[in-house]
Amino acid sequence: MKVFVTGGSGLVGSTLIDLLLARGDEVLAIDNFVTGRRDNLQPHARLRLVEDSIVDKSVVDALVGDFRPDVVIHTAASYKDPDDWHSDAMTNCVGSANIGQACKTYKVGRLIYFQTALCYGTKPREQPITLNHPIDPVNSSYAISKTAGEHYMQYSGVDWITFRLANVVGPRNVSGPLPIFFDRLSQGKRCFVTEARRDFVFVHDLARAVIKAADGTGSGTYHFSSGRTAPAAAPIISRPDATSPSKSSTTRSCGR
Repeated sequence: MKVFVTGGSGLVGSTLIDLLLARGDEVLAIDNFVTGRRDNLQPHARLRLVEDSIVDKSVVDALVGDFRPDVVIHTAASYKDPDDWHSDAMTNCVGSANIGQACKTYKVGRLIYFQTALCYGTKPREQPITLNHPIDPVNSSYAISKTAGEHYMQYSGVDWITFRLANVVGPRNVSGPLPIFFDRLSQGKRCFVTEARRDFVFVHDLARAVIKAADGTGSGTYHFSSGRTAPAAAPIISRPDATSPSKSSTTRSCGR
C-alpha cells in the first residue's frame, strides 16, 4: 500500500511510519520541522521524506499527484505558540484544505485526520464526553483551526476517518505537561502543580488503531481515549511493552 503521511517527523507521524515500513508499505512523508524532529525517522528504501509545508498548495498537489497514495494520514498541525493565530490558521485550516482537495482531485482511497478534544470546549456539558456533544472550539486558536480542518476533510467527499484525541504521549513526545515537567525536574527546577487532570493515551496504541483504519476498518468520527484521567503533573508514563495491545485506549464510533 502507498501511504502519504503529513507531519511525518512528529510523534504520531513518525510512529505510524515505523509501523507502515515494518509491514512493507511504501511511504511518502512531508514535514517542515517546526516541531518535528529529524532524528525521529531513519533512512529507508521505501521512505521518501520531503522538507516542505502543506500550506503550499502546489507542493501538496505535486506530491499527491505524482505519488498517487492509496491512503493519506494527515497528522501535521500547528500548535507550538497559542498566540500565533496566523500559523495555526495557515497550517490547520489552509494546509488541511489543500490536503483535502488534493485527495479529492487525485481520488485518494481514504483520508485520516486527527482532531483535538478541545473541539468540545474547556467546560464540557457531559462527562464522559460522547460524540453527540456539541462542537464548541472557541477556547483557543488551535481548537478553532483544527475544527475547521476537520470540516474540510468531511467536505472533501473522500472516504474519511477523524480521530478526536486525548493527550497522546510516547518516547518522542516534545510537547505537553510530561516533557515540560521532565525538562524542569532534570534541571533541578521546581514545578508548579495544579489540580488539573488529563486523559493520556500511548502513541503506539493510537498508531495501531490508525493502521487498522488505513486498511479500511471503520468510518466517520471516533474518540480515542482511555476514559480515565491522571494528574497532569505525573512525570513518568510506564510502558514496558510498546508492541502489545493496551487496554488503556478505547474508541467510540458514530456515523458521518
